[in-house]
Amino acid sequence: MSVSCIARNELRTASRNTRLDRAIRTVLLSALLMAPALMVPALAAGADETKPPLRLCADPTNLPFSSDDPGKPGLYLEIGQAVAQKLGRTVSTNWYKSYFGKRTVRETLLSKQCDAMVGLPLIDDFMGPAVIFSKPIAHEGYALVGARDRAKDRKLAGIDDLKGLRVAVQYQSTPQNLLALRDDIEKVTVLSPEEGMAALEQGKVDIAFIWAPVAGWLNKTIYGDKYQIVSTEGDGLLWATAIGFAKASGALRDEVDGVLPALQPEISALFAKYGVPNGAPVKFGEADRATTSSVGASEPVTVGQAAAAEKPVQTAAAKGDTKGDTKAGREVFNGTCAHCHGPDAVQAERKIDLRLLKKRYADDMEQTFWKTVHDGRPAKGMPAWKDVFSDDELRNVYAYLQSVQDTGGSN
Repeated sequence: MSVSCIARNELRTASRNTRLDRAIRTVLLSALLMAPALMVPALAAGADETKPPLRLCADPTNLPFSSDDPGKPGLYLEIGQAVAQKLGRTVSTNWYKSYFGKRTVRETLLSKQCDAMVGLPLIDDFMGPAVIFSKPIAHEGYALVGARDRAKDRKLAGIDDLKGLRVAVQYQSTPQNLLALRDDIEKVTVLSPEEGMAALEQGKVDIAFIWAPVAGWLNKTIYGDKYQIVSTEGDGLLWATAIGFAKASGALRDEVDGVLPALQPEISALFAKYGVPNGAPVKFGEADRATTSSVGASEPVTVGQAAAAEKPVQTAAAKGDTKGDTKAGREVFNGTCAHCHGPDAVQAERKIDLRLLKKRYADDMEQTFWKTVHDGRPAKGMPAWKDVFSDDELRNVYAYLQSVQDTGGSN
């Protein structure tokens, strides 16, 4: 091939490449010119980038209420996300364990680590004036759980409907107090809703009178929706929940209140999604305050948790007495610590068996006790109690633990 032919071929190739380059540039330029027009509706449909994100406090492992699993955010976290979307905001989450009780609220919401906490109990004296609330968003409490076919034979509408039945009740809960004096009802004490549902499934009980949100979630996710769940209403059995804010966030609270009515259909759908009971409760009587335990339940601790034990009336130690009151200490222990460490400190799992403290720590037992209960061990699931109980109350607990070190947990 001659040089001139090669040159012509190169020129034709260069010309084609030039036209191709011009076409590509034209397409890219058109795309760039169109991009702003395409972005406008997308931004209008989503969050306003000029607004700060709505910072939510939530527990990473507290289903059905909240979770750090994007596939199962939880009922309350999804309600928070829906509120943020209505406000034209994105969401950021501050994770903190809710079993620390009111300390959770103090160290997140009241420490300005987040703007709102969904699912706080709407109770006048909850955290005093430091926390303000939105309009109610839901109700939480205890429910009767039983086989669906039981409804055909016997309704569950009052305490008398439980006569002759085996009923699982949570330890130190309102249901346990409510049924305490009913000899015509066989009570089976369980430590958690999970244990109550398992007893029902295994045929050990006929009815479980347990924490409703967890019962509903387990019924939906584990038990194939085979049980009927009847919410109950009465003293210490049901309370309203709302979105909580620090008292200085009144403007944000008012904004949220403004969008909540439009979100009611979506909120109802979320309750169904997570299996949490949201129907009309049955009036189930009131616990007899003259006969119930002094550590009976009266209000929830914090987001999504079962009712908290009231702080028991203490028998104060005499001035200068550092030994503590064993009886009072036992009462505090069984009302607060037994969930993890067992009633009367009877616990088969060695690492949390408090009857072994003397053997494990010898002369350092007292020092170890005070450091642990004061500061907690969050990584191991042990909350700090210094802001919950006074030193006198904790001294009573220590006196009680001393009394069970050599007796296998009994007095």
